[in-house]
Amino acid sequence: MITATEEPITEDLLRRFDVSGPRYTSYPTADRFVEAFTAEDYKQALTLRRTGGAGMRLPLSLYVHIPFCESLCYYCACNKIITKHHDRAGPYLRYLSREVDLHVEQLGVGQVVSQLHLGGGSPTFLSDDELRGLMAMLRRSFTLAPDGEYSIEVDPRTIDASRLDTLAELGFNRLSFGVQDFDLDVQKAVHRVQPAEQVFALVAAARERKFESINVDLIYGLPRQSPESFDRTLAQVAELRPDRIALYAYAHLPERFKPQRRIDTLELPGAPAKVAMLARSMAAFMAAGYVYVGMDHFALPADSLAVAKRQGRLHRNFQGYSTQPDCDLIALGVSSIGRIGATYSQNAKTLEEYYDYLDQGQFPVVRGLALSRDDLIRRAVIMALMCQGQVSFESIELAYLVDFKTYFASELTALQTLAGQGLVLVDDAGIQVTAMGWFFVRAVAMVFDRYLQTDRTRARFSKII
Repeated sequence: MITATEEPITEDLLRRFDVSGPRYTSYPTADRFVEAFTAEDYKQALTLRRTGGAGMRLPLSLYVHIPFCESLCYYCACNKIITKHHDRAGPYLRYLSREVDLHVEQLGVGQVVSQLHLGGGSPTFLSDDELRGLMAMLRRSFTLAPDGEYSIEVDPRTIDASRLDTLAELGFNRLSFGVQDFDLDVQKAVHRVQPAEQVFALVAAARERKFESINVDLIYGLPRQSPESFDRTLAQVAELRPDRIALYAYAHLPERFKPQRRIDTLELPGAPAKVAMLARSMAAFMAAGYVYVGMDHFALPADSLAVAKRQGRLHRNFQGYSTQPDCDLIALGVSSIGRIGATYSQNAKTLEEYYDYLDQGQFPVVRGLALSRDDLIRRAVIMALMCQGQVSFESIELAYLVDFKTYFASELTALQTLAGQGLVLVDDAGIQVTAMGWFFVRAVAMVFDRYLQTDRTRARFSKII
């Protein structure tokens, strides 16, 4: 249980931890994947799931990547294909079906799925009929649990109330709207203009259709933003009152992400302004009654994510925090990343390569990782910190047959600095993240990242706050 603290989360404290670090949607992180992990290794991991007894009974999570977008958002770092030619979706869906067939050959028909997420790109690039075909194909191949979480990312510019009817009909019970900022000048600067009235109308229509959870994505640090302009967006979001809010820091890496080269760097807010935006966002959302779930996520107290946090049932996968039990993730589509057993894998990043693998009857896996024993031990510690905010030495010792204090002697020494800053409590039984430390939990987890400790090149990661 995360303990309470009276010390406020000040701009000075936020500035002190304005450093880069992994988001720990996995450990080891995806930058550690290697091309030596092949499609054959992935196939063997699926075979082990099928023959491993208990693994066969564990529910699955599915992620489907739809890479297409009609227009380019300049801030975007996702793997996407910009096109107005909607006829490109048809072939892609046929290849997705081939990829699903390869999984069914290994696992059999009817594996139970408790969580499904359509991401992108813009999944709502697909027409209603294409979405129906995709969901019908998935239901033929898998069994979607009646109490599962079925979510889709929505570009508000591509959807109306009638399309919401289609999504509800298809079984989606969670929506995530990409908003980023309601300020028109900011929207123009990032080439994503969408009136606030449009988003408000869609959220109202979604509530009428009884979607279980509605999320809104926001980004701070975009061009032409200021703490004062972002305050206006925060007030509008508080009025909108989505069930969940994801608040991300914009990472300007034009050398890695070509679309970002269209952003005028002179229009980007400086570090002090970004820290102010974060501090004011936290204050505004908590004043509006939201619970800080962790990392970039806020939720209303009755939302299942907030409930899971209170009950110590948070989990983490490549899509972020989840309420579903830790389970294997089958990732479908170009560039998608999955996890089967003690392995991670990533599909080909271009359509041409993705299609070529499937034309040859092979899984389109081009890189991945088979986790070592040390990876598994450290993953358990890092995920316990990221999700429950605490680590019991005894639980790690019993699960992995190690003496925690000996195995992690240097890490426990390093933690003393964070303990002195009020972020963690360490005693003979374990490690506990404080209420203040929960805002900086990535910094705590980084202490146990063996790869990060031996490679201090962190520029490839986003800022930890």
